[in-house]
Amino acid sequence: MRLARPEDRAAVERLVHDAYQPWIEVVGMRPVPMEADYAALIEAGRVHVTDDLQGLIVLVPEDGALLVDNVAVRPESHGKGIGRGLMAYAEEEARRLGLPALRLYTNVKMASNIALYTSLGYVETGREGVKGRSAVMMRKELSP
Repeated sequence: MRLARPEDRAAVERLVHDAYQPWIEVVGMRPVPMEADYAALIEAGRVHVTDDLQGLIVLVPEDGALLVDNVAVRPESHGKGIGRGLMAYAEEEARRLGLPALRLYTNVKMASNIALYTSLGYVETGREGVKGRSAVMMRKELSP
């Protein structure tokens, strides 16, 4: 894993597009990560990529938690454990930053994502609107 660099921007945007394109039909609109400003996120040091650019995770430190803002894996790499590896990396980062928990949100229609996060120990904390979409809010407390 490494931080994305400015020269990675096109590859990062392509990865996000390819990862979220199949969800457009399910959600009925472009998922929120497809609308993000990746140049600004990379500049801010928020985009972490696998060395081979098969996956990425956007992490935003907050007061009391690390926000997992986006997890994307190239479609041809699904089922290889990359997503789980990215989520484990997020836990390591939260611990490194001294944050006791992680939080994330995902569209209510992304049932497979909700199931994955639940299997990783995240619990639903509520539902709310996020940028015109209905989101499931989830959180995972880290053990000391």
